[in-house]
Amino acid sequence: MPSRFQFDAQVAGVFADMIARSVPGYGLTLDMIGIIAARYAWQKSTLYDLGSSLGASTLAMRHAVTGRGCHIIAVDSAAAMQAQCQTVLAEDTASTRVSLLCADVCAIKFSSASVVVLNFTLQFIPLSERLPLLKRIATAIGTDGVLILSEKISFDDSWQDATQQSLHEAFKARQGYSQLEISRKREALEDILLPETLKSHKKRLHAAGFMHVCVWFQCLNFVSLLAFRGR
Repeated sequence: MPSRFQFDAQVAGVFADMIARSVPGYGLTLDMIGIIAARYAWQKSTLYDLGSSLGASTLAMRHAVTGRGCHIIAVDSAAAMQAQCQTVLAEDTASTRVSLLCADVCAIKFSSASVVVLNFTLQFIPLSERLPLLKRIATAIGTDGVLILSEKISFDDSWQDATQQSLHEAFKARQGYSQLEISRKREALEDILLPETLKSHKKRLHAAGFMHVCVWFQCLNFVSLLAFRGR
């Protein structure tokens, strides 16, 4: 039986390759995070990368807001991920200040923020803690900021859910994963990665205080949304 999935040193060592081969459109989400940050991050504001892993979203924002005096806070509860992220950031030449925080994203205090990123992070947070976290993010963002939320989703229709899952597994096989590796990964993530429907995500975001929610990207059972408090 596969061991329970953990963001340990072993996973940190292969994470960049693993997520690129497992999530269709992952590179595009990173490119767009930079573009969105460049549009919505105001001068001397704080940006958050929640569940920052190896810092890919942090780097995208760091280069996009160069020269604005912004401060990026990259938060992850896995010490191995933070250690690897520190190495990645040390090799980067961008000047935007980045602080690493090894902590549970549900436990941190937010300051006023212009951009908050949850790039395939919320799906690992217990269901009961998702709305309280999003409410705190909405309060921190205020009326002019944006939340970028990327997630693996499920579907109410069982046929569609099975079809999308099958195509996702075909995608991973095309990336070089064997059927045994795909099966083991699926079993290891069971009860850890908890996907929800797009409708559930939108409903929760509105309940948290976001007025405008839109999907900017979807490929198979992976989506990315923008959420705004509005005026």
